[in-house]
Amino acid sequence: MTVEEGIKQTENAYELLIEVNKLLSEAVVNAYMFTWQWWFSVGLFIIPWIVWFLLRDKKSTGRLLIGGFVAIILSLIIDLIALSYGLWSYPMKISPIAPLLFLPYHFSLNPVAIMFVIQIKPKTNPLLKGLIFAAIAAFGGMNFFAMIDFYNPKGWPTIYDFFIFLSTFLVAYGLSNMDSFKKLTDHS
Repeated sequence: MTVEEGIKQTENAYELLIEVNKLLSEAVVNAYMFTWQWWFSVGLFIIPWIVWFLLRDKKSTGRLLIGGFVAIILSLIIDLIALSYGLWSYPMKISPIAPLLFLPYHFSLNPVAIMFVIQIKPKTNPLLKGLIFAAIAAFGGMNFFAMIDFYNPKGWPTIYDFFIFLSTFLVAYGLSNMDSFKKLTDHS
């Protein structure tokens, strides 16, 4: 295959992706919007942030947000890879934008949960906290979402989710607890 043929094949693939996006968007607008599942998803997107805003350790807001943003980035990367290989899917959609992703998980549930776990009992061993978090998230959360058709593991073992949650937590914890945070100063 030549470069020109590869470019043509890539453009054909983009056209297929646009068609898939239209189908998924139609499902959101015509089947899901304003159902109890849709409202539940919207709540899962908004309520965790409200709770976090009210209950966060205000002196550690910046550090906690670093952990949350790291969790968002890692979960998006992992999901985009897994979704592109068909390892799992999210049948329930709340938005015609980014229809492959389950936005409440990536931008609310996972990062807010990780920020709370980082904040709670800060002197506790992070590996222990991560193990407890990963067990609850993988074996409780993911199985619950599979049961209500928000997540389709397509044979993906829950134990793999456990290790994904554990790794995501430990990376977020490590970056949010770096000792190198210092205010920027003008050296001129």
